[in-house]
Amino acid sequence: MIRALLAIAAAAIAIYYLWRVRNMPPHKQRSGYIKFLLGLMIALVVVLTLTGRMHWVGAAITGAFVFLRQILPWVIRALPFLNKLRAQNAQSGQSSIQTNHLSATLDHGSGYIDGEIIEGPHKGWLLSELSITQLEDLLAHYQTEDEESAELLEAYIDQRRQQADQNSEQQRSANRAASDQSARAEALAILGLDEGSTEDEVVAAHRSLIQKLHPDRGGNDFLAAKINQAKDILLNKN
Repeated sequence: MIRALLAIAAAAIAIYYLWRVRNMPPHKQRSGYIKFLLGLMIALVVVLTLTGRMHWVGAAITGAFVFLRQILPWVIRALPFLNKLRAQNAQSGQSSIQTNHLSATLDHGSGYIDGEIIEGPHKGWLLSELSITQLEDLLAHYQTEDEESAELLEAYIDQRRQQADQNSEQQRSANRAASDQSARAEALAILGLDEGSTEDEVVAAHRSLIQKLHPDRGGNDFLAAKINQAKDILLNKN
């Protein structure tokens, strides 16, 4: 009975911790899962050691895990600092901007803004981890609470929208290019030609087919239209 209760309690603690990790900012979730796995391994080794299923080596491993578990938070907290330090040394063309609610950096070359929420709703989240809708809700909050943060966030939102527009235009251009390539491949197949055919070869193939399939000669309107369209595509007249 006691073992069952302990197992239920352990499961409840694990589920609660995982729920907390899932609600962390995305860039912090990885360290949360690492902590969870280390804790799970430590608990398993402790149980095996106490029940006599693992000899003194297991106890030594447990001690090592406990030590690592104690210093891990310090290491994790130090990593962002070290990364920022390296970034500052490598990229001197950046400015730090901090308001009551936001801590951001501005790249002088690209004008790109990135930052983290340091106070209020979504504290600890990176701006890039929030959707436009969430950012707009946050902006409405800042406009009544902190004008400086509102101005900085508005600049970031404008940047995000411009990037989204650019990405959409690039996607449309890629889709048009793919569609044009597909249409050209189909036109070549209709006229029985290969890539690299000359204009004279296109005209000759079109003339030969249209003479056979023209509606006035017992052909088909649809096929005649496709043949004419294929010639126009290959001669860039569409």
